Amino acid sequence: MAATSASHWGAFSPQIVDGRIVAVRPFERDENPTPLIQSIPEVVHSRSRIDRPMVRRTYLEKRNQDSRHLRGSEPFVPVSWDDALELVAGELARIRSEYGNQAIFGGSYGWSSAGRVNHARTLLHRFLNSIGGYVGQLTNYSWGAAMMFLPRIVGDYEAVAGPVTDFASIVKNTNLFVLLGGANRKNAFVTSGGAGSHEYAKWQAEIRAAGIKCICISPLQRDAPPELGAEWLPIRPGTDTALLLGIAHTLATEGKVDEAFLDRYTVGYPKFRAYLLGQTDGCEKSVHWAAAICGIDAGRICDLAGQMAAGRTMLGGTWSLQRADHGEQPYWMIITLAAMLGQIGLPGGGFGFGYGSINGLGTPRIPISTPAIPEGANPVDVNIPVARVADLLLQPGRTIEFNGSPLTFPDIKLVYWAGGNPFHHHQEINRLLRAWRQPQTIVVNEPFWTATAKHADIVLPSTTPYERNDICSSPRDRFILAMPKLIEPVGQSRNDYDIFRDIAGRLGFGEVFTEGRTIEDWVSHAYEECRVKARRHAVEMPDFETFWSDGYVEIDAPTEEYVQFADFRRNPEKHPLKTPSGKIEIFSETIAGFNCDDCPGHATWLEPKEWLGSPLAAQFPLHMLSTQPSTRLHGQLDNGPVSRNAKISGREPIYMNTADANARGIKSGDVVKIFNNRGACLAGAVVTDGVVAGVVEFPTGAWYDPEAAGTIGSLDKHGNPNVLTRDEGTSKLGQGPSAQSALVEIEVWQGPLPAISAFDVPDVVEP
Repeated sequence: MAATSASHWGAFSPQIVDGRIVAVRPFERDENPTPLIQSIPEVVHSRSRIDRPMVRRTYLEKRNQDSRHLRGSEPFVPVSWDDALELVAGELARIRSEYGNQAIFGGSYGWSSAGRVNHARTLLHRFLNSIGGYVGQLTNYSWGAAMMFLPRIVGDYEAVAGPVTDFASIVKNTNLFVLLGGANRKNAFVTSGGAGSHEYAKWQAEIRAAGIKCICISPLQRDAPPELGAEWLPIRPGTDTALLLGIAHTLATEGKVDEAFLDRYTVGYPKFRAYLLGQTDGCEKSVHWAAAICGIDAGRICDLAGQMAAGRTMLGGTWSLQRADHGEQPYWMIITLAAMLGQIGLPGGGFGFGYGSINGLGTPRIPISTPAIPEGANPVDVNIPVARVADLLLQPGRTIEFNGSPLTFPDIKLVYWAGGNPFHHHQEINRLLRAWRQPQTIVVNEPFWTATAKHADIVLPSTTPYERNDICSSPRDRFILAMPKLIEPVGQSRNDYDIFRDIAGRLGFGEVFTEGRTIEDWVSHAYEECRVKARRHAVEMPDFETFWSDGYVEIDAPTEEYVQFADFRRNPEKHPLKTPSGKIEIFSETIAGFNCDDCPGHATWLEPKEWLGSPLAAQFPLHMLSTQPSTRLHGQLDNGPVSRNAKISGREPIYMNTADANARGIKSGDVVKIFNNRGACLAGAVVTDGVVAGVVEFPTGAWYDPEAAGTIGSLDKHGNPNVLTRDEGTSKLGQGPSAQSALVEIEVWQGPLPAISAFDVPDVVEP
């Protein structure tokens, strides 16, 4: 059986009856298929689909009047495709003429489809580039701080994006695997770009069978999976840097530091050591100092240092560690500690980020490229950090510091969003709502009535991945999978490529966008380009016709284990890192020269603005961690049965410690209100001892569902934690999201339960 389609949750074969997908079964080569694919049939045909082009009523009828404050609250009017495309093309032409292309913001995010050719983000950017450019986004919500920070320290961001030292090397060589943030198996349900197989469970079993000691340091017991045989070491959220400093202090004072490694492969250790020993600030970073901050016993910290120094140690950190206030610091400290141990570049040793954060990271794979359509060059050379979109819209003309340089926000008049849902991804939704009222026009390509679509002016219904031809491929998976069209487009939905082609044609740039190719031409062209590039790695792939007929190509696993920094370790002069010194920068003169008070020249404990040790904890005494859900991907599939069946009274579950629940009179199954100074939402309580006291776990992705539509500050009825998270950058250097630094309070909901309307179609007024 060949796979006949694929998704971020895995490949599958569909059962189609009367033009509808009614069931799916996993790909035969998938070692551990996830239940998430079972939501696909219902989601594709859900009542949340947008069935035809729509325009917000006042925007359509009274264009000369300012009605931006009505976004999200007023009805839509259906229009023909011709009228919708003319409207979008005309508005783009007006904005370009009156303000220039720098007034257009091309918003998107890359998770809309596992297909790499019909990739909404890429197609949107290609389209906007073809008409003169746009203001874009850099970095991402997953590891945005690391993307800017790691190149300064180790030369690039491969250590977080991959490839990292693979599991084959860990199984054969590692004695101790320390995972800060844990290794929750639910995260391995998902692969950006899709997957032919989920191999994480297999590697967890092999790690355990090899007798490797695993320690998962996290506030959440679920992050220490029993399949890994891991010890759970509970920690206070946001204090990993302090813990690691305490370990480093022990190594330094007990003579367990690899001085020879530090001398040859790093720069700046003496300055860091002076800080560690309190010579620069009068505060020695001892295990007792660390214990008071992180909540782990000083003796256990000392023991952990001894365990690390006793054998081959791999230090891992989840992506979530750097999604917090000063998120650069725990990553820098992990690198510093690994350097002190002297095992970077050795098989099974050193450090790597993202183990357990996503399927495929650590899985052995030959590094061939993935099929894709090119974006082209952007004539507008202005990009903002992805997590600063509300700042961009609210504060035109403001200058911020980003990656060592000033960045001035342009004045955005038109937002075009395709392939993403900022009302899921972005923090502090009430602030985003204020920002969303600023542009003159918002255009959205979207298959579903998400909050983003409901808050747009013009909504163009796009197809799902199963209504068009495409190719699924990921740099973290060994399979390249055909995605032939399974069903006809639902309603009047159209492929993003065709939408952009027709708008570009109306603006006189059709040929620039298409290069004379249909989307089917691009699919075969992208595959053949990938095939040619694969030969550089001695990989032979079949021609396109054979691939399309067979349904997939499986790339053999590499015969040699991959060890990150191995070449650098063998010969740092011949294989220097791309840092100013060519070495690992424990102290960075470059970063120190930026004079950022929130990111100094070496790893440093900087107290977060919101954590259990801050004064605000007296008012909001619970630290909220907004985690990746096990029932969907971000907000995708929330309108499917797997996600809906896991809710409590229709609300997203929130997990809280037994003592915290008892103190508030809360029991499992209660609907509760979570609130802070930024907003409030409802959720269903789950009481457990698997969460550290003072901490609550609140998965992300419940579709935003305000009690009063379009109203800033309205209670979210459904359980979206981003009404509560902070919209502030990790630092002036990285400007990543700091969602994991958020304090809240919880109480039992006393009033009538408001009905869930997140998946409803907004009011539609027929013309």
